[in-house]
Amino acid sequence: MKLSDRLGHDGAFLFRWRSYLPLTLLVVAIPALFERAQMEIRLGESATHAWVYFCILVSFSGQLMRCLTIGHVPAGTSGRGTKGQSADVLNTTGLYSIVRNPLYLGNFIVMLGLAMSLMAWWLVVLLALMYWLYIERIIWKEEEFLGARFGPDFDDWCARTPVFIPNLALWRPADLPFSLKTVLRREYHGVLAIAAAYFCIEAILDLGVGGQSWNDWVVEDAAWMYLFVLGSLIYLTFMVLKKRTRLLSVPGRQ
Repeated sequence: MKLSDRLGHDGAFLFRWRSYLPLTLLVVAIPALFERAQMEIRLGESATHAWVYFCILVSFSGQLMRCLTIGHVPAGTSGRGTKGQSADVLNTTGLYSIVRNPLYLGNFIVMLGLAMSLMAWWLVVLLALMYWLYIERIIWKEEEFLGARFGPDFDDWCARTPVFIPNLALWRPADLPFSLKTVLRREYHGVLAIAAAYFCIEAILDLGVGGQSWNDWVVEDAAWMYLFVLGSLIYLTFMVLKKRTRLLSVPGRQ
């Protein structure tokens, strides 16, 4: 198989399973859990928690990038589909004017915050390398489709817009106004995913690695429980609104 065909084959596979494959990083992160436990002993609980709160802000900044992207896109683009590629229009304004893949960049920032919270420098480096190898093939497959679909318009956009590192000097306002309803309809999953990830990390560290009792942990580290409960309530609320009502539907949006 030619290299170009291999890239296409791998890209199609990774595109289909792109929502789940990053979970394999959890296996790689297991040794980092023990390193984080040792760092917490050295730094103290207060300093460690302050660092983790900063990492949470990093993760939610990635989610914010996703929201700012999704809030301006029309229907038929930037979807969650896994069966195949589709695009009715080419997004070239808003965040798409400064970087070609703002959603994937947002995903990386979310995971970067999680990796940073474990205080293992090698995990951050490994995440960056693994994510690039993974996402490069997905982007290659998507760009092959978009190039065939939009031709010269796509080529011109690629020529001026970086793949993954934003160039703020290229900013052009989005064609469509920001739609909060669209964001709430499509991005409530991300809030729970971030909340659950940090909750699980802290629970594993304190209950599993640290041997703390559940009753003591719930009292002493209630912030993680509150974060998880809040994320769950947001998820359930907007899932019901999406599935059972049309309150979040916006004509001309995904």
